[in-house]
Amino acid sequence: MATASAPTPSSSKPVDTRGLAGQTVGETSVCAVNQTQLIYRGYEIADLAANASFEEVAFLLLIGHKPSATELAAFKSEVAAMRPIPASVRDAVVRVCRESPKAHPMSILRTGVSLLSHLDPECEDNSPAAELRKAKRLLAQIPTVIGVCQRTLDGQAPVEPDASLSHAANLMWCMSGKRPDELAARIMDVSLILYAEHDFNASTFSCRVIASTETDMHSAVCGGIGALKGPLHGGANEQAMEMLKDIDRDCAGGAMSVEAWMKRAFAEKRKLMGFGHRVYKNGDHRAGILRREGLKLAEKLGPSAKKWFDLGDEVQAIMLRDKNIHPNVDFPCGMTYFIMGIPVPQYTPIFVASRITGWCAHIMEQHANNRIIRPLADYTGPTDLHWKG
Repeated sequence: MATASAPTPSSSKPVDTRGLAGQTVGETSVCAVNQTQLIYRGYEIADLAANASFEEVAFLLLIGHKPSATELAAFKSEVAAMRPIPASVRDAVVRVCRESPKAHPMSILRTGVSLLSHLDPECEDNSPAAELRKAKRLLAQIPTVIGVCQRTLDGQAPVEPDASLSHAANLMWCMSGKRPDELAARIMDVSLILYAEHDFNASTFSCRVIASTETDMHSAVCGGIGALKGPLHGGANEQAMEMLKDIDRDCAGGAMSVEAWMKRAFAEKRKLMGFGHRVYKNGDHRAGILRREGLKLAEKLGPSAKKWFDLGDEVQAIMLRDKNIHPNVDFPCGMTYFIMGIPVPQYTPIFVASRITGWCAHIMEQHANNRIIRPLADYTGPTDLHWKG
């Protein structure tokens, strides 16, 4: 990406544009992000989290409008019927998990999506109707791949997806072989709504760059999975929970106070995951929504679950007081998924089970009005070298 520095109109001080910071690189009608709002096709995220289901949000993102009751019923039925994956893909995922048990589940999911592309009869068809059908299949099948992976890592046989369950509940069923209760399923549903879309973030922009070459949707999604795997993007929720586990271990039995642990982390310049955001400077409004939902479950489960939220609140208060840095959505996500019993390495694949809707919406938007994305760079190397002489 661009590394050039350019003067501002009012000052000669150079502006750091690494990572395209502050640069507008395109237009979208899918999502808007600003300091006070996150909007999916006109609807604000707090409104959606309180009043919509993930399936309604998926329809909104992929098709472009709020579904009627009839449209929603047809969409849910169609997508639920698409959940099974070919036996060859299932068996390949099982084999990889058994032979490489330390492979990151995101890498396995990336491989699973790539394998699905070979068996999708419309893989190479970029027409709008075909792309919408592919988007629905990916939405339906990704939880199944995640479930096959986790069940294999747990030494259990994969379970078949359950068409009677919601997207969120089916995802949890596929991973655990247990049907979640109503509260857990609703909290997962809210988390998926919050993660579904976020304009030109790293993984979505990766999808759009790849799609701009007029390649197929599955190839673009594989690129998005690769980008989301990184700890500075989707992997932050995993790292946030690992950090809390470190604090809990080091402070066990009063061996160290949380305050002392944080001061040590500051002195060591340790990067504390789950805090700060490239866009939101005054706090990520998704974080408060997910914390409130997760706390409901923690209070229901009792002290062993609630302690993680108490610890998180203490860490959050210290970060705000000493660094004036707010948590992002990944911070409460780590705690919430942990008390739900979800293995930490699956946090980011769950992110994919949600963000696939936003990715596919952007891929379709890119293909509908395409120009290959090809930025320029400022060269900083030598220009007067001679190979011979």
